[in-house]
Amino acid sequence: MSRDVNTALARALVDEWARAGLTDAAVAPGSRSTPLALALAADGRVRVHVFLDERSAAFFALGAAKATERPAAVLCTSGTAAAHLHGAVLEAHHARVPLLVCTADRPPELRATGAPQTTDQVRLYGPAVRFFADLSPEDHPAAIAAWRPLAARAFWEAAGPPAGPVHLNLAFREPLIPDGSEVPEVPGRPQGRPWTAGGRGRMAPDEVDLDELAAAVAGAGSGLVVAGWGADCGFDTVARFAGAAGWPILADPLSGLRQPGPCTVSTYEALLRAPGFAGAHRPELVIRLGAPLTSRTAGAWLDATVPQVLLDPDAAWLDPGRSAARRLAADPALVLDGLAERLGPTSGDGCSGSPEHPGPGWLDAWREAESSARRALDGFVDAADEPFEGRVARDVHDGLPEGATLVVASSMPVRDLEAFARPRAGLRVLANRGVNGIDGFTSTVLGVAAGGAPVAGLMGDLAFLHDAPGLTFAARGGLDAVLVVVDNDGGGIFSFLPQATAPAVSPEDFESLFGTPHGLDLAVVARSYGLPAERVERAGEVIPTVEKALAAGGVRIVVVGTGDRAGNVERHRAAWAAVAEAVGGV
Repeated sequence: MSRDVNTALARALVDEWARAGLTDAAVAPGSRSTPLALALAADGRVRVHVFLDERSAAFFALGAAKATERPAAVLCTSGTAAAHLHGAVLEAHHARVPLLVCTADRPPELRATGAPQTTDQVRLYGPAVRFFADLSPEDHPAAIAAWRPLAARAFWEAAGPPAGPVHLNLAFREPLIPDGSEVPEVPGRPQGRPWTAGGRGRMAPDEVDLDELAAAVAGAGSGLVVAGWGADCGFDTVARFAGAAGWPILADPLSGLRQPGPCTVSTYEALLRAPGFAGAHRPELVIRLGAPLTSRTAGAWLDATVPQVLLDPDAAWLDPGRSAARRLAADPALVLDGLAERLGPTSGDGCSGSPEHPGPGWLDAWREAESSARRALDGFVDAADEPFEGRVARDVHDGLPEGATLVVASSMPVRDLEAFARPRAGLRVLANRGVNGIDGFTSTVLGVAAGGAPVAGLMGDLAFLHDAPGLTFAARGGLDAVLVVVDNDGGGIFSFLPQATAPAVSPEDFESLFGTPHGLDLAVVARSYGLPAERVERAGEVIPTVEKALAAGGVRIVVVGTGDRAGNVERHRAAWAAVAEAVGGV
C-alpha cells in the first residue's frame, strides 16, 4: 500500500515554518492545494485566513508580513489562481517584504497535456522571487530528508537580507485527501528547534568609508538628511547625526522619521514649490536613507548636480533619478552613529551642529521656513469646514492613538500625507510603495490588522472599489480596522497631471479615460458587504468619526466626500501659494 507523502510533506513544511516563527497564512480555496490547506488548518500555531479571491489573499499576507517584519504565507490552487498572486509578489519583491508564496500544481506527468486548470507555473514569477523550488512529493528517503531543510531555507530566504518573496510550486498527486494510508515520519530538530535558525545581521561600514564621509560632511557648508520609505533607521540615531552635522531632516512619513525634533522639516513639499526658497536652499551634500521622497518636486530639486550619498543595508539601487554620487551598502544606523561620533557632540538645542561644524545659519533658515510654512499650511486647511483631501490626510495622521498603524494608499493619499502631515511620534505608517499600485489595498490593511494594534487605512475611492473582494473577508474576518475612504468620484491624481490640460485630450476623453467617475454611493457599497459605514460631510467630523469607529471594533468604513476633482486641484495650489507667500518665495 502506498504511503501518504502529500500529507507528510505538507505537515513538515507547516511545522518547520511554525518553528521558525510563522503566525499567519492566507488561503484561497481550491482542490489541488488541499494537503497544505489541511496542514495549516490543523496547526494551532498558525492563524489561517480564508479568502475567496487569490489576489486579496496575497495582499493580506503582504500586509501581515509588513506588520510583523517576518514571513507570512499565501496558498492557492493551480492555474490562473497562481497568476492572481503576481501583483503582491511584485510588491513584496520591490518593497522587500518577506512572503512565502505557495502554489499548488499538477504533477509533472500532467503538464503540457491539456490537463484542466494547468499552465506552466515553473518560475512563474521570474526574477521577482528570492528562491524557487518545484516540488513533487516522492516516497523516497533522500527526498523526504530534504523537505525540512528546504522549508527552513524558504523561510529564511524570504526573511532576507534582502527580504522578499519565495515561491514553492507544490505538485501534489491524487489522492489529495488523507485516505488512511500511512503518513511517513519527517522528524525535526529536538525541543522544537527549527531545522536551520536564521537572523538578520547588521552590515557594518568600513572605517575608511566612515572617515571619508565624515570629512565630507564636516566640509560641507550645507547639507540635508533625506529619508523615504525603507529608511531602516531609528529616529534617535538620525536626530543625533543631524544634530552633530547641523543639518535639517526631510522625512517622508513613510520613513518613520517624521517625528518632532529641532531638525525636522515637514513642509518641504510646499517649500520647494516656492522658487525663491528652493533656489536659495540647494544643499552641498545630501545623505539619503531608503527610497526617494514621494514628492516629484523634491525629486526634481535633488538632481544629479547635488552630491548625494545613498545608504542601504541590502545594497539596493533605490535611485530612479540616477543622482547618487556614492552608495554605501551598510546598516544606516551604524553609519550615522559612526559619523556622529566623528563629528563630535551636539551643542545648544541638540540640532545646532557640533563645535567643529556649527552651521547655524543654514539650519536656522530651514527652521524658520518650517515654522512659517506650517502656520500657513495649517491655517489654510483649517479655514474651511468643507472636507479637503490634504486636511483629511493630516487629521487622520494626527488623530490616531498612540501605538496605532496608518496604512496609506498610493495615488493621492500618500502624496497628501507627505505634503500636509505634521511631525508626530507613536504612529507607524505603512504603504505599498514597491510598485506603487492601488490593488489589494483593503486586504493589505486587514493583513496589518491581524497583528492586533489599532489600524486605519487611508485610501481613495478607486482603491476602495478595486479590492472589493477584500470587503467580503472584512465582514467576517474577526479583525478591527477603520477604512477612511476619500471620495472624489474618480481618479483624482490625474487632475494634477498634464492629461488634464493637454490640448490633445478633450474634456470628454479626459473624464472617461482618466477621471473614471464611478457614480456610486460608497457607504451603500460597504453596507452591501455587511460592513458598518458612515459618510462624513464636514472636515471637523472626520476624527471624531474615526475615533468612534475604532472604539466600536470590527471593520468599519468612513467615507469622506471631498467635492469635485478640479476644485481639489485649486485648493492644493492655493495651499502652496499660501506657503510661498509666507516664506517670501515667489
